[in-house]
Amino acid sequence: MHLADLCTALKLPAPAENPAISGVTHHAAWVEPGHAFVAIRGARTDGHAFAAQAAQRGAAVIFGEGWTRPLPCPLPYVQVPSARAALADLAAVLEGEPSRELKVVGVTGTDGKTTTSWMALHLLRSVGWPTGLLSTVGYQLPDAELRHFPAHFTTPEAPQVQATLRAIAAAGGKAAVLEASSHALALDRVRAVAWDVAIWTHLTREHLDFHGDMQSYFAEKRKLIERSPFAVLNADDPWTEQLKIGPHVTYSAEGRAADWQASGIQERPDGLAFTLTSPDGTFGAFLPMIGRFNVSNALAALAAAAHLGAPTRDLVAGLASFAGVPGRMELVSGPGLGPRVIVDFAHTPPSLEKALTTLRATTRGQLIVVIGSAGGPRDPGKRAPLGEVATRLADEAVFTEEDSRDTPLQDILIEMVRGAREAGRANYCIVPDRGRAISHAIRLAGPGDTVLLAGKGPEDTLERLHETLPWNEVALARAALDALD
Repeated sequence: MHLADLCTALKLPAPAENPAISGVTHHAAWVEPGHAFVAIRGARTDGHAFAAQAAQRGAAVIFGEGWTRPLPCPLPYVQVPSARAALADLAAVLEGEPSRELKVVGVTGTDGKTTTSWMALHLLRSVGWPTGLLSTVGYQLPDAELRHFPAHFTTPEAPQVQATLRAIAAAGGKAAVLEASSHALALDRVRAVAWDVAIWTHLTREHLDFHGDMQSYFAEKRKLIERSPFAVLNADDPWTEQLKIGPHVTYSAEGRAADWQASGIQERPDGLAFTLTSPDGTFGAFLPMIGRFNVSNALAALAAAAHLGAPTRDLVAGLASFAGVPGRMELVSGPGLGPRVIVDFAHTPPSLEKALTTLRATTRGQLIVVIGSAGGPRDPGKRAPLGEVATRLADEAVFTEEDSRDTPLQDILIEMVRGAREAGRANYCIVPDRGRAISHAIRLAGPGDTVLLAGKGPEDTLERLHETLPWNEVALARAALDALD
């Protein structure tokens, strides 16, 4: 595609030069010959400062919001109202608008996005729809195993989102399921996706370091609902009333009036049984997962898949074969009659409370939790509440690291301890090294006890100060269990 064609598609004035454009990026080090380079002004740096580097690597054009000084390279320059929006729109056009060839489900909310996304993926595949996935855990093409982006793509940007959608379509995909985080929505990473249905899980305190306050956080997540022609909304979430702005259905696992309801929920050793009431009738349903809250995620996924045209009866049948999500209430087998060990991503006070409450109901003995809190610029206001929740709901809490980044770990641990002490709790210990914390917690546990390893889930790195370490929480848990023999 040539520059003039791109400018026409984006309704921008085209410069006199008309080079061929083969791709787009906002990172000068990722430029390949023929790429468009989008100069984004960030909080610390301005992408225009890297224009010369982009040109040296073969960039054919610069897009930006304006530059008062002469560019240090002889490339055509296209001024745009928003550089991030241009990055997303350019990526979509260059990939041929792949989302328009697919039925696209978007999932947003504070907790439950990943589980709901994987359920929707499984349900659509169970009724014969080749479906792909883009989630925080990784991405999948139709009928392919989970893959991870290269390490330098810590968060998929708009070009990676569009390239993944193109790969899903090229692999014969009929549908795609995407997690839409507040960052992805705020930074226009998913701006150019043509959604078909949006799922809203729920909203609780998270990422306020980035958004500032809850109303701003909500406003960014609401964008997914605003941009979708149809929404699946959680009737159990108080924010939902502000989301009824277009065609929608509601769901409830807590007895509220809704289009999709679960009742008679039974927490069994092998999973969750419940009665589903839907617009298509009433069905007996079974979900092979731990955690009563996962019924809500299942309702959302069922409603979205049904809206796309899948028969509800077939979707209910497919739900019974769902294999779960890596790092989401993932059971790690213990030796013989040893403790039950669960790996989960719960890293906010509400999600930790849900996880511990769920496990308490199915634990015969002691409940032990290993928990840390993120450092760096992440919301520090949740550290003390995490300490309070952990010590209130578990018999023993082991405070440790999560991803301390450039924040002194001691500062994080002090806040978690403060939360416990202000609640009058002393049932905790501090083991700063997470690997040792896991071993310590499993050694404390006996037969009939449950150990929850919370916060990391499926993540494959641990950020400590200025180093990033490879990480596998499940493997560490298994090694600690093996050491009990």
